[in-house]
Amino acid sequence: MFSFQDKGRIPLAWYVIGAVVLLILPHGLQYFGNAWVRIADLALLYVLLALGLNIVVGYAGLLDLGYVAFYAVGAYLFGLLASPHLADTFPAFAERFPDGLHTSLWLVIPLAAILAAIAGALLGAPTLKLRGDYLAIVTLGFGEIVRIFLNNLDHPINLTNGPKGLGQIDSIRILGLDLGKRLSIGDYDISSVTLYYYLFLALVIVSIVICARLADSRIGRAWMAIREDEIAAKAMGINTRNMKLLAFGMGASFGGVAGAMFAAFQGFVSPESFSLTESVMIVAMVVLGGIGHLPGVVLGAVLLAALPEVLRYVAGPLQQMTDGRLDASILRQLLIAVAMIAVMLLRPRGLWPTPDHGKTLGAKA
Repeated sequence: MFSFQDKGRIPLAWYVIGAVVLLILPHGLQYFGNAWVRIADLALLYVLLALGLNIVVGYAGLLDLGYVAFYAVGAYLFGLLASPHLADTFPAFAERFPDGLHTSLWLVIPLAAILAAIAGALLGAPTLKLRGDYLAIVTLGFGEIVRIFLNNLDHPINLTNGPKGLGQIDSIRILGLDLGKRLSIGDYDISSVTLYYYLFLALVIVSIVICARLADSRIGRAWMAIREDEIAAKAMGINTRNMKLLAFGMGASFGGVAGAMFAAFQGFVSPESFSLTESVMIVAMVVLGGIGHLPGVVLGAVLLAALPEVLRYVAGPLQQMTDGRLDASILRQLLIAVAMIAVMLLRPRGLWPTPDHGKTLGAKA
């Protein structure tokens, strides 16, 4: 996956090869078990999240540590619209919708994007004059407030079911095809996780196209001007207030869509899925891959989403070698941390940084 800026230097054959690999990948992984396809599905969701955060952090230069809140907004929106929770909790709702709400995908995606964008604008409004560490602390607090709010909104009105979470969430249906069920074509069976893979892949491709066009647009250049020097951007006539709000809203909309897809894929959501650790991991994906560079962001998201699962197969044998003295989960986190430190020492600008990022006027001269 490459940005449109590189399109002229990359032969068309490479795009064809990449498309073929992406299309047959889940079928190859399915041969080793659906767990590997599931890892690929979650990696695509993280790519979608990283692309959204890259708009805020990479393009506009606004450090957001509460991005997971928009992920939660989209997930709980779909959970309420596609589960029996509202009908079970509110008798008046059950009378009007006796069969419950089974919201269509074509309605869920724009609703999740709009609601998350509104939440992003609400977060951005009081933080317009904050920069750097102060902005990071405020956004971190916003993410934790949303998680705690969801965790405690089970009384006096049970809207989110509190720490128990929302279950029995409908799977996604597209043109009569239920992605939650296995699809049989003759003697060949396509698993549910493979069907979700293609949906997530389509959303990621659309998101990459949107981000690439944004980067080349006047809005994208305004964001990058704010990132490099906000005072100079304001002096050049850029409305930094509106541009920042637009960055927060646009980035949050990606998180809302990813959250809705996560809820449908899991069939269950709870506040535990939207902790601070998730926000930090998404920021690490953007930084590790290369801030502001779409191919780098995609690479960083895929690596950090798949690496913890792959290291399960490394941590297990190491635990057995120490006669169980080391906890496998702690050892896995240690290996991830060591890998990230090594990458940042060897590639401080990320694995695949943008060619123009970080160049000074003197270097260009």
